[in-house]
Amino acid sequence: MRPQPDANAASAQVWDWLGQVSDPEIPVISIVDLGIVRAVEWQGDQCVVTITPTYSGCPAMQVIAESVSEALLGHGVQSVRLVNQLSPAWTTDWMSEAGKAALKGYGIAPPAQQVIDISGLHAGVKRSVLRPALTVDCPNCGSNHTELTSQFGSTPCKALYKCLDCREPFDYFKCH
Repeated sequence: MRPQPDANAASAQVWDWLGQVSDPEIPVISIVDLGIVRAVEWQGDQCVVTITPTYSGCPAMQVIAESVSEALLGHGVQSVRLVNQLSPAWTTDWMSEAGKAALKGYGIAPPAQQVIDISGLHAGVKRSVLRPALTVDCPNCGSNHTELTSQFGSTPCKALYKCLDCREPFDYFKCH
């Protein structure tokens, strides 16, 4: 029988455990590296994990929530509560560099732009702009000689590109 960890395990330990939970649609990236996990805190003996979907209505969120609970319960956390936070909306800016590298290694081009929050330009109005990206590099051969085939890829967060050098199609993780 495995020993139970202290019920008040450090939040850092919980972050490490959640860093081992894979995204169900892209199994090479963790939900932490994807930026879905927004906060971990302890309220007494209860571990509260705040998650934000990559887009509202994301069908994977139920699976992610179950995976978070299973992972923490499997490490001996007795009580887990999940909080779904929709605002601020998830952005690809929350992805870690390790997550972007994992996407590329898996054959998905990571976001080539960063979303910039330019709040405060107009009183009370929040806007975002995209920094122009010159190219989307092919994750297969590294060429920047690529073209958009379709704004719609295998999931709503991806677009379909084609490399004009190696001729391989690939998904591009769109910036939002």
